Amino acid sequence: MSTPSVEALNAALATVIDPELRRPITELGMLDSVEASPDGTVRVAVLLTIAGCPLRETITADATAALARVPGVTDVQVELKVMTQPQRDALKERLRGTGGQRGIPFNEPGSLTKVFAVASGKGGVGKSSVTVNLACALAAQGLRVGIVDADVHGFSVPALMGITQQPTRVDDMILPPVAFGVKVISIGMFVSGNKAVAWRGPMLHRALEQFLTDVYFGDLDALFLDLPPGTGDIAISVAQLLPNAEILVVTTPQAAAADVAERAGTIATQTGQKLAGVVENMSFLEMPDGGRMELFGSGGGKVLAERLSAAVGSDVPLLGQIPLDIRLREGGDAGRPVVLTAPETAAAQALQGIAEKLNAKPRGLAGMSLGIQPK
Repeated sequence: MSTPSVEALNAALATVIDPELRRPITELGMLDSVEASPDGTVRVAVLLTIAGCPLRETITADATAALARVPGVTDVQVELKVMTQPQRDALKERLRGTGGQRGIPFNEPGSLTKVFAVASGKGGVGKSSVTVNLACALAAQGLRVGIVDADVHGFSVPALMGITQQPTRVDDMILPPVAFGVKVISIGMFVSGNKAVAWRGPMLHRALEQFLTDVYFGDLDALFLDLPPGTGDIAISVAQLLPNAEILVVTTPQAAAADVAERAGTIATQTGQKLAGVVENMSFLEMPDGGRMELFGSGGGKVLAERLSAAVGSDVPLLGQIPLDIRLREGGDAGRPVVLTAPETAAAQALQGIAEKLNAKPRGLAGMSLGIQPK
């Protein structure tokens, strides 16, 4: 039996994806050394970003499995080391670009990330559940997706995603936890227990700004921001920090809810943002005999879409109507989104349909530099 070649071992390690950065460890400078003995024993040293890396066992298991598949390998021994400060600096520069400068990457001229700010006029309409399920539906289609839980006072995204892991800090860079292929950041990851966050306007703005500058999301196809209800500080901060974000308004069929939600949507007329559309949640309850019970009335989403279209002077579509479903609620309580656990349900199919419409929306070239110079 011949000794496995270093080339074959490196090729195998190139398939090992860092679970937080979502890139091969060979591209991130995390491979310190790899060598093989004539008896087929392979020894590899992997550099972790920090000593307490929460996913060190995942990296060890993935590296072991990848190397074990190489012909001639009889045993794999993985040693975990920690990056030096110069190595961490090199990693940050590699991730952030030349100079490793901080900034909001989604505002850069070449960014093709679709940013959706999910808003509602009032609480209790299922805005966070809609956000989580739309993000997971897109991730399940192979897209790179992130969520910023911008509802600082009423954060709920970590629980809805089943996330208990804290973010990893690499100096001034924060690596967000990943669940179901979605990168997530929330103030709930930084507070203990169910402690309340009693912050006022400037602190809320700074927290959101830090999420957008210090958290490394990488190259995303879509970013969702779960906004607090209403048109307060966070909604204004989003308009300032992410002027290209499109507002997605969630309401229920109830006329009173649609009236309040209209205020959340018409903020676009003051901020200059676009409206992605309206989502009507809790539209009806399917009965055993095939009928529908409209517990919260009907038509609120359609009316809201019409009103917003008139207010902004362009078409604001009703993207979908999501029925009441106990499995959607159960999935939220269990931290397992219904689009993944019960995709055959009417609620999951409605959410998947909305996700497909959002994915089909062109990013557009408005406000983007094309890098063309006149001669």
